[in-house]
Amino acid sequence: MNKYLELNKANWDERAPLHAASPDYEAAKFIASPDHLSAVVRFDQPRLGDITGLRGVHLQCHIGTDTLSLARLGAVMTGLDFSPASLDQARRLASDCGADINYVEAPVYEAAQVLEGASFDLVYTGVGALNWLPCIDNWARTVAALLKPGGRLFLREGHPMLLALDENCQDGLRVTGPYFERPEPTVWDDDSTYVETDVPLKATITHEWNHGLGEVISALLRHGLNLVAIEEHDSIPWEALPGQMILGEDGEWRLRAEPWRLPLSYTLQAVKR
Repeated sequence: MNKYLELNKANWDERAPLHAASPDYEAAKFIASPDHLSAVVRFDQPRLGDITGLRGVHLQCHIGTDTLSLARLGAVMTGLDFSPASLDQARRLASDCGADINYVEAPVYEAAQVLEGASFDLVYTGVGALNWLPCIDNWARTVAALLKPGGRLFLREGHPMLLALDENCQDGLRVTGPYFERPEPTVWDDDSTYVETDVPLKATITHEWNHGLGEVISALLRHGLNLVAIEEHDSIPWEALPGQMILGEDGEWRLRAEPWRLPLSYTLQAVKR
């Protein structure tokens, strides 16, 4: 196993039960209400349109709340993730909700080897996923291999401009990280996760990469997809810049001052030729 996969997998295996137990992921609401959707998918829903009956795969599905939400919107869903602990939680949630979802354990770049190629109407990737992958071209190749001709990629992701900023700077916007993809990773050593918990992580080292917006689009074009929609947003589902953001009623975080200065996330849709 590649070093980055081993390190990141250990980190996400530890995060999974903490996230499943956190009210931020709303497992109890999913179980109590058959109409409940994740905040991410609620944001995406107007752009997703009618997905009833579509065969979909959610890459990097984690504990499956977005996957379950897409299934509740009518898609026949498969979720793929490299973390067995995350998939244990995803399967448990799906079972508790009476949802028929197929979950498969594999790294993203191996998705076309473990799933039937050219068989999906929809490939979905949610926010906070691409930064864990070292090569955007390999990701785009995988997406193309999974989609049927005419099938659609739906991606919402943190904006690479945001991800290049220093998250520890609380009095301004300071660029300290790479905007473009680099061969070497950004290495983090952090025993916390993004939900409230008293449990420190033991697997603290993770590797991440940024991918410029042009790099993402160009990779998809190279591998036979046509861009059909792209929209930049002034909001994101987590407090990406602590001390500089405010939480809206829609569950999205925005800059407290002059939010028009910075795109925080983007939605991209592309169709396989």
